[in-house]
Amino acid sequence: MSAIPEKMSGYAIGQQDFSVLRMDGAIYVDKTEYIYKIVNSNSKYFFLARPRRFGKSLFLSSLRYFFEGRRELFKGLYIDSTDWDWEPYPVLRLDLNTDRYAEQGKLNIVLESLFSEWERKYEVETIREDYGQRFREIIKTAHEKTGRKVVILVDEYDKPLVGNLNKKENFEHYRLALASLYSNFKSSAEHIRLVFLTGVSRFSKLSVFSDLNNLTDITFSDQYADICGITEKELLDYFQEGIAKLAAKAGVDYEKAVKKLKRSYDGYRFAAGGSDIYNPWSVLNALDNSKINTYWNDTGYPLIVMESLKRIDADLEEAFNVSCRESSLKGQDLLNPDPTALLYQTGYITIKRYNPRTETYRLGIPNEEVKRGLYEFLIPYYAKVRRGTTNQAVVKIVEGFIEGDPDSAMRAMQAFFAGVDYKMKMENENNFHNAFFLLTHIIGLDAKTEVHTSDGSIDITIDTDEYLYIIELKYDHSAEEALRQIEEKQYARPWQTEEREIILIGAAFSSTTRCIEEWKIKREK
Repeated sequence: MSAIPEKMSGYAIGQQDFSVLRMDGAIYVDKTEYIYKIVNSNSKYFFLARPRRFGKSLFLSSLRYFFEGRRELFKGLYIDSTDWDWEPYPVLRLDLNTDRYAEQGKLNIVLESLFSEWERKYEVETIREDYGQRFREIIKTAHEKTGRKVVILVDEYDKPLVGNLNKKENFEHYRLALASLYSNFKSSAEHIRLVFLTGVSRFSKLSVFSDLNNLTDITFSDQYADICGITEKELLDYFQEGIAKLAAKAGVDYEKAVKKLKRSYDGYRFAAGGSDIYNPWSVLNALDNSKINTYWNDTGYPLIVMESLKRIDADLEEAFNVSCRESSLKGQDLLNPDPTALLYQTGYITIKRYNPRTETYRLGIPNEEVKRGLYEFLIPYYAKVRRGTTNQAVVKIVEGFIEGDPDSAMRAMQAFFAGVDYKMKMENENNFHNAFFLLTHIIGLDAKTEVHTSDGSIDITIDTDEYLYIIELKYDHSAEEALRQIEEKQYARPWQTEEREIILIGAAFSSTTRCIEEWKIKREK
């Protein structure tokens, strides 16, 4: 067998097999300390939820090879220096991330392939068609044939459910099938050494959570907070060469390159006492290409999140800047998915701080990559624009606001809203505010909505280096009325000592034409 290369180099982007990664000599951020914690804990049932592309599958793969006794793969890593005996265990890895489960028969196809392989390996006679019973027989026989209890690793245990949240018939079909399958974790306890499940959420009314009273959920555990992803220390310890190449290509020094990576990909936090975490998928892609880009966004968006936000007519700034308790983030109601929990579990908002006195988490968007991509994706849900309209508007809007030419910026915004699909109706003022809010954020401007003053609430403020814009939006009213409200309520008063020029904008949106009809501009100083 080939030895592990002495020098690790290159980035195993998308590689989820620990053996391949190690044999290829790719850079591996050592997470094996967490394996040692897990195998020496008092629990044998574990659950971990993390967003997509955060390394859950790779961690499960490392668990697989660890329990199979493949010590040569762990040479030089933390776990290699421990007192583990490296005797092999029978490992059953159930990977449910291989299909979209758009039809009810898909799970059977996945299970049939896996179960047939295991039945051949452990010489199990297939005498039952029920997959729950077959699984139980495989677990029992594998223990009896090897003399060692079974390790069960379930990757994306909830994939069939997540893909069918809006399809009740399919959802119920898969809920019952998975409940039958996972009920074996309790009924076969005498044959099991360890069960480790990963997924997006703790779905209620599913046997794995309702039946196992000794399940250890490490999702919000300080002890396991850094089990997936890359901490800042790990970034600087493992990726110095890649950061230096990124800096050279961008024409900046090393420290500025680190700041660019931090601003773009850092900001996740998964426990009250956890570290700030970088998105590993984006970091590896950025270092491999020596270029900052929106890599994680390009891997897809969960439509269920967007549909949930639209369904409840959510105020977007509030949805992305919210406080709640841990219980609100842990699970998920099968019949009525909560937008805050969905946004958190899918990685679009994350923990920003924790208040121990109130036991509440403050949540927000992790970083610039997520912010930019999320707003670009949300725009069509609030204003169905024709392809290309957003990108054309972005250039002109950003130039107008930054250069102090608000008339040009507003003309570009008018063109954007004029590009709204004629089939789309701006049903209410909140939709218009949300669309306006999203558009200003897409171009990277520092925009805030519902800014409170002693005299009222400002619809939108936009900050640039040289200008502060105060914008009042009126739905089916005149721009003159909007501007008059800014002046009468003295919205600009908190910024009177500013050196920047303050520019007031009153804008009127018509529900009939679904367009910005007019605007009035006044320069304060």
